[in-house]
Amino acid sequence: MKTISAAELDKKFDDGEDISEYLDWSKARRVDWEHELVELELPKAQLAELDAEVARRGTTRSHLISTWIRERLEKASAAAE
Repeated sequence: MKTISAAELDKKFDDGEDISEYLDWSKARRVDWEHELVELELPKAQLAELDAEVARRGTTRSHLISTWIRERLEKASAAAE
């Protein structure tokens, strides 16, 4: 497997080039998530804080909340072991 910088890899990917020679396919795994819609109520002040963090990170509410929940569950799982 060849190595290059992240910036070089991003450029090749963005330009539509084949980047497979830079990936370690032996460590690849497929994650097959089933999704379920969940409704969440937040106070307006917390929603404003959430939206500020979403804007700072350049992501979406859904993605940020999902990331935070996943991180918290992984931490709880590791602490339980």
